[in-house]
Amino acid sequence: QVQLVESGGGLVQPGGSLRLSCVASGSFVSINAMGWYRQAPGKQRELVATIPRGGSTNYADSVKGRFTISRDNAKNTVYLQMSSLKPEDTAVYYCNADIRLNYFTPTINSWGQGTQVTVSS
Repeated sequence: QVQLVESGGGLVQPGGSLRLSCVASGSFVSINAMGWYRQAPGKQRELVATIPRGGSTNYADSVKGRFTISRDNAKNTVYLQMSSLKPEDTAVYYCNADIRLNYFTPTINSWGQGTQVTVSS
């Protein structure tokens, strides 16, 4: 019913930048909070940044000042602008969203399939 599709990952040198995008498609009435998480090899998935439909954003301490999350509600899209990338930012980045399918049931939490970000010289 609902699909989240990420794009924009790739290989970048330390200090470089990347912009991730995630588009939600399917049948739903609205999207509440959206966010980005990441999982490095051998580590647990961790929060990177979240953004509510309206209100203030939230960032992991490790990315504050380097990453910026934003969204375009008209396009059902969330972005993650990543700058000053470090090798420790290497991970699979996942999009997450709380989606209201209709006005009669609670929101569901959906995940994208992930996009690989590799920071290496």
